[in-house]
Amino acid sequence: MAKIIHLTQTTPNLSVDELLAGFHPSYRFGEVSFNTYRPDPNQPSQAEAVSKLSNFAQTVGKNNGGGLFSKLFGKKTTAKNGMYLDGGFGVGKTHLLASLWHASPGPKAFGTFVEYTNLVGALSFRRTVEVLSEYKLVCIDEFELDDPGDTVLMSRLMRELSDAGVKLAATSNTLPGALGEGRFAAVDFQREIKTLSEQFDVHRVDGVDFRHRGLPDAPQPLDDSAIEDFATERYPEATLAVDGFAELVAHLHKVHPSRYRQLLAETDALVLHNVHTITDQSIALRFVVLADRLYDKDVPIVASGKPFSELFTAEMMAGGYQKKYYRAVSRLTALAREGQVGEPAL
Repeated sequence: MAKIIHLTQTTPNLSVDELLAGFHPSYRFGEVSFNTYRPDPNQPSQAEAVSKLSNFAQTVGKNNGGGLFSKLFGKKTTAKNGMYLDGGFGVGKTHLLASLWHASPGPKAFGTFVEYTNLVGALSFRRTVEVLSEYKLVCIDEFELDDPGDTVLMSRLMRELSDAGVKLAATSNTLPGALGEGRFAAVDFQREIKTLSEQFDVHRVDGVDFRHRGLPDAPQPLDDSAIEDFATERYPEATLAVDGFAELVAHLHKVHPSRYRQLLAETDALVLHNVHTITDQSIALRFVVLADRLYDKDVPIVASGKPFSELFTAEMMAGGYQKKYYRAVSRLTALAREGQVGEPAL
């Protein structure tokens, strides 16, 4: 029989070690490798990315000019201290980044841009630098350039980690139809990290979003009176988190985003009553973080109310944080498809 819990009644408290223990590839990328990545033969940049990252993995744990002492007194080298993959949604950049993490020696960290900024918020900047400086590799998935404050924060963090000899690798998404088909984002990245830019090998990964190759649209939300019965019938042995949408988004304000992963620790499937369009930007951005953690854990969703394509306002989808919102809609749609029609959320 399904077990019912409520996220709105859960407030996780984590130690520093417990927070850091979460910095590894998510469940869906837990066992990937360069060999399991399937480059599109029509997109040669994908195979090139595999080759570059495979070679980069061989430099992790070795001082190839990344540390400050080596910069001042060591021999010059052409080896780069960082890798940056630019490209559109769903072309396999996270798979490649996770493969690099798996292929490299530890200690090492893997997290999203948002998770690192949240880590700084939870620990302080200086403590975060101290902890991560002991790592051989720091992977930053979905580097974001839409918040000037966070971008400066991450640029400073990366600079200090690079000075400590830590290898860095990052990915970033480019919106479909963006100027230069993504190369504009690469230029932005290099400009924002300023003094670090010459240390990064920037590589564009071309391709088509595999999450939408011939897949149907997300199903319409179910009748509210039927969603719990539907979910317990589909997932009879699972732990179901059942919450009202309005109550859940209110609860998110009480939980630091660095703890959203732990918030979902017991959740096998999410049942949401009466999804509505979010009109407050701060609430929307917190829900984006929750969407990422749901996707990481592959939590299917059964919901009533509005479809996830209407979760954010038109102004949000066209505004400065549009990358975040597009990613959230894409991921929530995939999880709703999995929850209601049984198609895997890829």
